[in-house]
Amino acid sequence: QVQLVESGGGLVQPGGSLNLSCVATGIHYRYNMAWYRQAPGESREEVASITADGDTYYAAFVEGRFTISGGGAENALYLRMNNLQPEDTAVYYCHAYYQSRIPWVADNPRYEYWGQGTQVTVSA
Repeated sequence: QVQLVESGGGLVQPGGSLNLSCVATGIHYRYNMAWYRQAPGESREEVASITADGDTYYAAFVEGRFTISGGGAENALYLRMNNLQPEDTAVYYCHAYYQSRIPWVADNPRYEYWGQGTQVTVSA
């Protein structure tokens, strides 16, 4: 059974830093992983992602402040956040995705999992 558990959230002042961690069980090295966030009254949005090949992507609002690392091969995902602002306040979620590629199967299944989230609050 796949399980994703986030940690590292908390209260930080504007301009401060925070490191988020996600421990994964039951996944393998071919999983793509990502950090999402959701603020009250807002839809969930992707913050950053890392593919099974190690390629990273960031949302425009990150503006060079965050760094994603880890992945399925490490059974862990990390997000190092600097220069945090009040608008970064949200619940941050760990996400893992895998698309099966069995040659003799017409419709390969896909697997997608979410963590329970960790609260990040940026306030003076």
